[in-house]
Amino acid sequence: MMLYLRRLFSQELTPAAQGDFLGCLQQAPSLLATGFPGAPALESLSWLHNLAPCFPLRGDQIQVIHEPQHFYETLVQRIGRAKRRIVLASLYLGTGQLENAVVQTLRHSLEKQTALRLNVLLDFNRGTRGALNSKTMLLPLVHDFASQVQLSLYHTPDLRGMTKRLAPPRWNELLGLQHMKVYLFDDAVIISGANLSNDYFTNRQDRYILIEDKPLADFYAQFIERVQEFSLAVAPDASEGLHRNWRILPYEGTKEQFIQLARQRIADFLQETFQRQAQTREQNPQADTWVFPLLEMGQIGIHHDSVVTKRLLSNCVSGSRLKLATGYFNLTQEYMDTLTHKCLAQCSILMAHPNANGFQGAKGPAGGIPAAYTLIAKSFYESLVRRKQNHRVNFFEYEKPGWTYHAKGLWYYLPEARLPNLTLIGSSNFGERSVNRDLETQVCLVTANKDLSQRLQAEADRLYDLSQTAEREIVQRPVPRWVQAVVRIFRNFF
Repeated sequence: MMLYLRRLFSQELTPAAQGDFLGCLQQAPSLLATGFPGAPALESLSWLHNLAPCFPLRGDQIQVIHEPQHFYETLVQRIGRAKRRIVLASLYLGTGQLENAVVQTLRHSLEKQTALRLNVLLDFNRGTRGALNSKTMLLPLVHDFASQVQLSLYHTPDLRGMTKRLAPPRWNELLGLQHMKVYLFDDAVIISGANLSNDYFTNRQDRYILIEDKPLADFYAQFIERVQEFSLAVAPDASEGLHRNWRILPYEGTKEQFIQLARQRIADFLQETFQRQAQTREQNPQADTWVFPLLEMGQIGIHHDSVVTKRLLSNCVSGSRLKLATGYFNLTQEYMDTLTHKCLAQCSILMAHPNANGFQGAKGPAGGIPAAYTLIAKSFYESLVRRKQNHRVNFFEYEKPGWTYHAKGLWYYLPEARLPNLTLIGSSNFGERSVNRDLETQVCLVTANKDLSQRLQAEADRLYDLSQTAEREIVQRPVPRWVQAVVRIFRNFF
């Protein structure tokens, strides 16, 4: 059976070519001599301006959210106050009472504000799994507010033909997902790794950052609209079809043509934004914080976030510190090689203890996933030992009774810095899926604002304070033989 599944999924997994995606950004106007005006200590990070559009703002425009309940309350409050636009991009929307309250709040806002527009982007396979699902939860809004609501379901172009017909639910999600988490209300945007479901509103720890900035909100609203163009549009009668601006279904016709057109829509948009922001960088002299949106859409040949992340890791100088968190430890080989051979920072890697892994106790093969992540972490640790780098990289496991762990991102401290100068936050787990299979976005936030740095430090402290050093546990924890076999075959899928 395993060999059959491997053969089945390998039919459609030829990676899309990256082409010269980042090359398009180099057509922008020449950069200013100073990357971060008024913050000379950050000059070693100025290379970021060459790889991503920059949105300068003030640290007091950013709110760091710590708890799932606060995340949920913020979502509901912002939906209730929105007047012009709401954009929700997530893997899925749950079907419980808290999720239903979100839907009812959306309904009340749409009734109250007839000019309000709601755009929702979810994953097709995850969002239609089961009889009661994300689509059925939102369909009444699509039906009752047809002129105000656009519900889109992203369908990977890798799922087609025999694979689409034979792959059962859940298995079909292995090939690729819409994994971005962007929640936007008028001119404020939450960037997170949390989905819209009960666990993420109650006892599943993630990260969440609320940014009040119209240019950045415009960027993400327009970006999500572009992705919606090549996603399936849900009609009031529950049927799914092409967006009005699109002509090729992701699972029919020529896969290469779909990928080329979709990739071009995103590349053009990012280039336009890059050039516009490069020309307006001096228009905010009060700026003490700079936000760089990063995109990763390996399915359609866009590798942006991973290029910036690798550059950041490889540029970590001696005396600097790096804290890296992931909900699922499955770093790409390229990231692990970079951390081992090029990164000079003292690194602390935070991941879920098996008891805090959302798959712990799951039925069937999914129940072995926590052991699989332990095996991958063990392999990396032993590699560090062989290369005499284990003194520089430490492992920690998060465990809080009754909670699961899903937080990801990193905090970077320049030499002699007591507080973080940079953070990455968003949907990426820095793994094989994040780079090659799923649609991801995170922001790279660079700041000279002491108060914001202190709040980011407090965020990291809250997570690490609930962790224990894990090198010995990782090495000694038993891993079933069948899990070892599965990891060798399917590591690129989780």
